[in-house]
Amino acid sequence: MRDFRNIIFVLIVLLFILQMVVSSKDEEMLPSKPIVAVSTFALYDITQHIAGDSVEIVNLLPFGVDAHSFEPTPKLMAALEKSSLVIYSGAGLEPWTKGFHFHSKVINMSKNVKLRELKSNEYDLHGHHDEQCAHNSIDPHYWLDLKNMKIATELITEELIRISPLQEALYKKNRDKYIKMLIDLDQDYQDSLYSCRHDTIITNHNAFSYLAARYSFHVEALSGLSPDTQPSAKEIKRIMQHIKEENVSVIFFESFVSDRVMKSIARDLGVRVDVLQPLGNITADEAHKHLTYEYIMRDNLVKLHKALECR
Repeated sequence: MRDFRNIIFVLIVLLFILQMVVSSKDEEMLPSKPIVAVSTFALYDITQHIAGDSVEIVNLLPFGVDAHSFEPTPKLMAALEKSSLVIYSGAGLEPWTKGFHFHSKVINMSKNVKLRELKSNEYDLHGHHDEQCAHNSIDPHYWLDLKNMKIATELITEELIRISPLQEALYKKNRDKYIKMLIDLDQDYQDSLYSCRHDTIITNHNAFSYLAARYSFHVEALSGLSPDTQPSAKEIKRIMQHIKEENVSVIFFESFVSDRVMKSIARDLGVRVDVLQPLGNITADEAHKHLTYEYIMRDNLVKLHKALECR
């Protein structure tokens, strides 16, 4: 009887082991989520809203890092190699892509949107070449034009359907919802900035030409496209003179850029200083709060409305 019980026990153990082995093999056979690599926050936000958790999104630009000077780590490059789809911003914002051989489908989004070429006094106030921008007369911040965001949303949706055709209905539903958000946001910008006392904002870095062009205001900046360019005494004097003549009440700096000069100007002239977010990337704190493109753009709108003293 004891031998029989031992045999039964051994059989049960063997069956358990066999079941574990089969389950493990089944899990290995299950298809993993496609990996989609994106290089800027705007592209990340679109992809996340359209795909949700149906794909694994690799953010090539970690939150809290300046988009203009970032170089991906070997770990990120390894993730890039495994991606089914790579979407990068282009327009010179990612110099590391030069000469890089992509093994997966790759989209240079700047080739699909409408880019804005700046006048010489807009992009190179000091006569310096911006090494971070391959074509320094092209403003790479095209995601601040909501029409470009709609184009990017359509293209990303098409590519997501290509790699996950079973999710087509979901992706199209999410695309329509996201585009409606962009349309509503565009209308709110037009309504809120329609009639304003001032027509110019003061910033330390010229990252807002797309917004300014679309909603009919101007940007006076201490530096050109490069946030690292140090303003000259002449440029500081010019900005201060404009602030005094136009009775400007608030001036702006951006995340990842030193606020030292703008705060010094604000103290000297008795004006407020605030952050205007160009959305090349978001801070670690903004990421922790799960802030979206829409939320930050609406926050920018509130600040612009006050700065321009709109009705």
